[in-house]
Amino acid sequence: MAENFVYNTEPVRLAREAAVEAGAPAPSNGACALLTFLAKALDAKMVVEVGTGPGVSGLALLAGMAPDGVLTSIDIDADWQVGARQAFTAAGWPAQHFRLIAGVPLEVLPKLRDAAYDIVFVNGDKLEYVEYVTQAARLLRPGGVLIVNDVLWANKVAEPRNEEDETVIIREALQAVELDEAFTALIIPLGDGLLTAVRDGGSVGRDGGSVGRDGGFVGQKA
Repeated sequence: MAENFVYNTEPVRLAREAAVEAGAPAPSNGACALLTFLAKALDAKMVVEVGTGPGVSGLALLAGMAPDGVLTSIDIDADWQVGARQAFTAAGWPAQHFRLIAGVPLEVLPKLRDAAYDIVFVNGDKLEYVEYVTQAARLLRPGGVLIVNDVLWANKVAEPRNEEDETVIIREALQAVELDEAFTALIIPLGDGLLTAVRDGGSVGRDGGSVGRDGGFVGQKA
């Protein structure tokens, strides 16, 4: 596949190879490269990941984030997070660059700050994708990016006759983004499909202050 020619950092490559060998879920090589690219393009400091998994996507995000960036990764499976912590540490990431929260994402996400995050990466329970998208709209700063993994779902989403639960929910999540005027979206055909959506609005300064389209100061995060 062409995306196998895409470059990833050695820690991402090794972690992904180990995950695939163990039969653990991991984004494709191209999807990992896209996560790093978007984090780098945004100079991302604050990132939320829903679905830690074996830590492959987290490593890809960290590889592109700002030097003082912090990844917040949420997963209901504490065992995944033990492995992810080991992978992050083995790759040389100090603990202050990531916080792993073992818990139900829909209970944790509402506790995170509004408009404080550069990226929200959704890679958790497909049956909760609509709720994750709703939370992302609140969490992202203007100009921040929502990334939703597996939106093609083995091409089932594009098959109108497929009414499997996960397929239906993914369609509903895609429709929710399409109908939300705050987002400008694009589906990228890497891996099993990634939805990327920019949250429209004024730019946000590094101190948390938001600047409207007319240049006026809107407010500051708590």
